[in-house]
Amino acid sequence: MAIRNLRYEGDEILKKKSREVENIDEKIQILIDDMIETMHKYNGVGLAAVQVGVLKRVVVIDLYDDKGPIVLINPIIIKEKGEQEVEEGCLSFPNQFAKIKRPSEVVAEYTTREGKRVKIKAKDLLAQAISHELDHLEGELFIDKIIPGTLEYIEQETK
Repeated sequence: MAIRNLRYEGDEILKKKSREVENIDEKIQILIDDMIETMHKYNGVGLAAVQVGVLKRVVVIDLYDDKGPIVLINPIIIKEKGEQEVEEGCLSFPNQFAKIKRPSEVVAEYTTREGKRVKIKAKDLLAQAISHELDHLEGELFIDKIIPGTLEYIEQETK
């Protein structure tokens, strides 16, 4: 496993649409492991493959609960319900946070890393994370969807 380099604001790849994963081969498994390690290193809740420079429809999400990371390959949202106004950030936009409107519930369908097609019903933070990461796969960024006037830059303290 390895920490991958994150792509940041201004990198053109972040605006590109990701391609379907045809085969869940060893290369994809290594990508998934690296993405999980990279997400954990930067304390992220989610990471899309495009954020490490790979235009594949792969997403990892970890709510840091007892369930561990979720791996979504070729995910699609098949149902949305409600609306929540949430504070959101992104590993590709360090120290930037803003309010954004997201569905409060989603149903997503995806392929697991074992190759099984499944559905997940998600609420609150998980629904927000799925929506955010699936936007990345379409080349859409949270910064383009923020509620005007809510963007904040928060400098991290250096230790």
